[in-house]
Amino acid sequence: MIEQSTLDFLKELKANNNRDWFNDHRLLYEAARDNFATFIEELIISLNKIDDFVSDANPKNSIFRIFKDVRFSKDKSPYKSHFSASISKGGRKSDYAGYYIHVEPENKTILASGIWHPQPAILKSVRNEISYNHQEYEKIIRNKNFVASFGQVEGNKLVRPPKGFDKEHPAIEYLKHKDFVVHHKVKDKEICQPSFKDYCVKKFEIAKPFSEYFRGPIYDVLENQE
Repeated sequence: MIEQSTLDFLKELKANNNRDWFNDHRLLYEAARDNFATFIEELIISLNKIDDFVSDANPKNSIFRIFKDVRFSKDKSPYKSHFSASISKGGRKSDYAGYYIHVEPENKTILASGIWHPQPAILKSVRNEISYNHQEYEKIIRNKNFVASFGQVEGNKLVRPPKGFDKEHPAIEYLKHKDFVVHHKVKDKEICQPSFKDYCVKKFEIAKPFSEYFRGPIYDVLENQE
């Protein structure tokens, strides 16, 4: 389980986001990092029981580094104030849809699924799939349990229909999407409970059909690139 000390560290880091403080509290960071990694390892094991597509995921290839790339950011604070992992086929660098967890105090923790900023070929392939099979897509995103847990599909959208698609297409609003992501907000009181792993698994199981929908069109692109 995620320890309260891990959340406490993240709170302190947010308030003291500088290298001197971080270096002075490196042992606290390492303990928090290891606690999160253990949780992710246990979560992956449980997710494999409901979705063996993520069987090659592990903490090393799934967890994002806490160190920020500030080269193109106005915010020059050197560290993220959260721990996060993308559990998918191939880990965090994968093009496949999977399951994302972002742990941050002050009720900013989220569970998410879908695809974010896909490469152009994948985006086109996904749009083609939705164009041909929008009934199945609508069935997934309108499912009562899915909407209750994740709400509506979010992400950047085009103002006008994408090139090559009829503006009168019944799924044109879906086709305008450049990202296809959903998220579920988690309150702090849930995070340090022994039941939190099971909580995550249940939410990700609801998101599984959404994640699976994108795997075929993504696979078609990646196979052709090899």
